[in-house]
Amino acid sequence: MTFHPIYIDTIAIGQGHPLVFIMGPCVIENADITFQTARFLRDLTRKLDIPFIFKASFDKANRTSIHSFRGPGMEKGLEILSEVKHRLGVPVISDIHVAEQAAVAAEVLDIIQVPAFLCRQTDFLLAAARMKKPLNIKKGQFLSPWDVANITEKIYSTGNRQVTVTERGSSFGYNNLVVDFRGIQIIRDTGVPVIFDATHSVQLPGGSGDRSGGQREYAPLLARAAVAAGADGIFMEVHPDPDQALCDGPNSLPLTALEPLLKELVAIRRAIGQLG
Repeated sequence: MTFHPIYIDTIAIGQGHPLVFIMGPCVIENADITFQTARFLRDLTRKLDIPFIFKASFDKANRTSIHSFRGPGMEKGLEILSEVKHRLGVPVISDIHVAEQAAVAAEVLDIIQVPAFLCRQTDFLLAAARMKKPLNIKKGQFLSPWDVANITEKIYSTGNRQVTVTERGSSFGYNNLVVDFRGIQIIRDTGVPVIFDATHSVQLPGGSGDRSGGQREYAPLLARAAVAAGADGIFMEVHPDPDQALCDGPNSLPLTALEPLLKELVAIRRAIGQLG
């Protein structure tokens, strides 16, 4: 199987390239918190000389409750992400939720993300793929690792081969996820880079009744295991004050905890000889 790394500006994701970090808050709460978080992450990753892509959602269309905060919406959210991109000089990624959002989002985003619950929606995937932008596909909690090949085949049918797949755990009974680390190798064997979502993998979906819970204390452990298993990048939701975050706070990491963890993960990548 031919391996297809993807390229975002000067960042390469895939076998033989440095570990990539996709980090940011779950949702755009407001411009101030978004810029505060993005600036902190940019400065930290530049200090450590590691590749960084900023993530934040302009809309969380799959929140547990109708009362949950969803974000500022596409127009305002993309405006904020565009400011982050150009003022701070970092690539940005966000998720779209309907096919009609693809063209507008592609004007701003460096990577278009496909949410886990939409990863099998053929027309939606084709609309995103036709933008000829790199796509990050969140593997659904309901899919086996080998099912990913059917998703990438749909995308490749458009001529777009710029695809990464993110492992984010599988449903394990009610309100719980479990990670099968064999899946990282199985997905990579199909020829695509694999990102590991360390924070959504410790989410407890719907575990707090009208919202999801989480066990952020286990996110570093899973991230270390994923890098050792060969993941090409780590996805983490982070926040200046996770306990006050408007979305996914229980599984988000505080900014103050990141530097030693990033150093550790890069060291593991080098130790297993995946850096090239």
